Amino acid sequence: MADVGLYLADEAAMLDLGHRIATHVRIGDVVALEGGLGAGKTTLARGILEALGLAGEAPSPSFAIVQPYDVPEVRLPVAHVDLYRLDMPEDTEELALGDYLMDSLLIVEWPDRLGARLWPHALRLSIAIEGDGARRLTADVPDAWTERWSQI
Repeated sequence: MADVGLYLADEAAMLDLGHRIATHVRIGDVVALEGGLGAGKTTLARGILEALGLAGEAPSPSFAIVQPYDVPEVRLPVAHVDLYRLDMPEDTEELALGDYLMDSLLIVEWPDRLGARLWPHALRLSIAIEGDGARRLTADVPDAWTERWSQI
């Protein structure tokens, strides 16, 4: 795995990154979004969903936990997951998130709630807030993403 850092000046830059990632996602992929409250995880997820064809703004799945999107609403099925409200990795078992990998892209906010259950092929994107309000994104790029990430 390779670590890559990006500086994102504003929300538009975060959405643009989401658009670029969307051009390379495939069914079975996991995009794991890490960062504190307000870091921009949902904004990045919205950029991906928007570029996949979702009309309107995607709601944060904080209360639903899993927000599925299906064709023709998006060009490929997506499960947008927010694990913030879960306390233990065992709490994620009943969500059967692995089942989504058969036919969907999985976008996971707060993947640390999965503990060691996060899939090794996940593209891990950690977002930190900079002093000027911009964001610093660090990408932990697994082998499955190496070639695709180089095109983003």
